[in-house]
Amino acid sequence: MIDSKPSSAKTRTIPPAVGAGGTLPRLNHIEVPRMTRRTWLLVEMLLVFVAMPLVIVHVIDIYRLSLFTVLQPVLLAFVVVLLIDRSFLLRRELTRGFGLMDALSIAAIFLIAGGSVAAYVAQEMPRLFLNFPIQRPDTWLLVMLLYPLLSVIVQELVFRTFFFHRYGPLFGQHRWLLIATNGLLFGFAHIMFGNWIAVGGTVLAGLLFAYRYDATRSFWAVWCEHTLWGWLVFTVGLGGFFFTGNSNF
Repeated sequence: MIDSKPSSAKTRTIPPAVGAGGTLPRLNHIEVPRMTRRTWLLVEMLLVFVAMPLVIVHVIDIYRLSLFTVLQPVLLAFVVVLLIDRSFLLRRELTRGFGLMDALSIAAIFLIAGGSVAAYVAQEMPRLFLNFPIQRPDTWLLVMLLYPLLSVIVQELVFRTFFFHRYGPLFGQHRWLLIATNGLLFGFAHIMFGNWIAVGGTVLAGLLFAYRYDATRSFWAVWCEHTLWGWLVFTVGLGGFFFTGNSNF
């Protein structure tokens, strides 16, 4: 969803580094949590985004469950929390578009960085390059269709919308600390795949997605960018690094 005109700065009542796009506007001041509240939010953030991935890894390894079976209910629980939060408006989150310059930025970064990734895989991992769409075109097409709907939407609601709405006030105007923390935790969540490519790659991607969301406060901007990178990963041959060893479906 691309807005024909960028939002006027005069209508932005929430500082750029505080809250998600669907956060209700605060009146006349920035609501900074008190010390006890900040401490709890910090502990909660570590429990949710550090301890929980470790527990999920343990459950997958011990019980040999599919990632989809374990992860989807957990991620959907975050969405439920957002829906019952009276300080958050899902309608506002899902109707906020992004400008032409943001779209051009997304495209330019993807073409340059994504092209570099594709070239690297073709050079260093020739057996993997384009293997998925060539060897299993029907399954590849299904992944291309379902990934943005079943995976990207939920991931972005959790790691960008929920994270910025819930924990954004912890960082105040320190937007780069917020972006760095979000990117690192996004990458850490991918330890369940058991390889450094998945973790390292998603740290970099997470930093990009967090920057995009911080800059636009548009769910759809980061959804589009995440979708493009996911399509690239599964197309050029890196999809196997995002597999737990059990069926993901």
